[in-house]
Amino acid sequence: MEQFIANLPGWVRGVGIIVVTVGVALAAHRLAMMAMGRAARRTTTQTDDLLLKRLRRPSRWLLVAFALTAIQPTLDLNAQGHAAWRQVAGILVPALIGWLAVAILRAGNDIVEVKADMTVEDNLNARRRRTRAAILHRIAVFLVLAVTACLILMSIPSIRSIGVTLIASAGLAALAVGAAAQPALKNLIAGLQMAFTEPIRIDDVVIMDGEWGRIEEIRLTYVVIKIWDERRLVVPVSKFLEESFQNWTRQTSQLLGSVFWYLDPAADIPRLRVKLGEIVSANKRWDGRFFNLQVTDMKNDAIEVRALMTAKDAAIAFDLRCDVREALLDYIRAEMPEAILRRRGEIVNERSGMAATMP
Repeated sequence: MEQFIANLPGWVRGVGIIVVTVGVALAAHRLAMMAMGRAARRTTTQTDDLLLKRLRRPSRWLLVAFALTAIQPTLDLNAQGHAAWRQVAGILVPALIGWLAVAILRAGNDIVEVKADMTVEDNLNARRRRTRAAILHRIAVFLVLAVTACLILMSIPSIRSIGVTLIASAGLAALAVGAAAQPALKNLIAGLQMAFTEPIRIDDVVIMDGEWGRIEEIRLTYVVIKIWDERRLVVPVSKFLEESFQNWTRQTSQLLGSVFWYLDPAADIPRLRVKLGEIVSANKRWDGRFFNLQVTDMKNDAIEVRALMTAKDAAIAFDLRCDVREALLDYIRAEMPEAILRRRGEIVNERSGMAATMP
């Protein structure tokens, strides 16, 4: 057997060594993944499962690359062959390491999303953790890709020599690039600042540019707001730091809703107040914290009646307000028609000179 192998051409032996090395590396990786998967299934958490899922593919090919790099001295290559091997390894190994680093970052973000459950009633801490993790994850991925690209370019001799000759003009080039990319850099820095100051978080209810919606995505340079009617509003990140906007869930999702009616001044307000209490107390959307009814303004021929009621979040508060508005209007129409707003005028009898007020 050894005699047969020794008589083979050098390139055939080299190809055989490469094929065997790749096969052994893939088999070793598969066995390692199977063992770790079996161990992960014995645990109750999803952390190790998410980590294995993200690392399976990049770790496989990185192991193959390391194995091929290790056998390179044993191959029958000339000087040009060794140089080409080193050149390919200088490109592939940094690229695979960058792929593995990005996979680790994505696994970490997946773990944070699993642990930060936003389906619970009080999800303020979960939204805070998800928002910070999402922003830092995107920044870290951007930096990893930038470093990986630099390492790949530096492994190419021609590009590295050109870079040395251009180092004297790097300052001017940096100023030119910085001036051209000022809006992008501004939003990138604003995104990093947003990760720690947290003016908004994922799933926050906000009013921006007169639109009511929820924060759906926070990217490096822009934020996506899901409007109540399924539209999407895309806003630069810097706008949330430079302009005023409303955040209805900054500290808590609980909200105080208001409903207004314009009624006749003859309306029996105490009676309406009692009925409002019955309506609100019977509604499942009310969270039981507070409600009241007051006359808040007086017009020429009408009074403004305002009801306040609390709910656990903005969406439920909106539905509660609609329910209360409809229910009290039904009661007024059926039981208190005298409270319905009327327009009054004065009719003068020209013969008798008497005036009569008519509704």
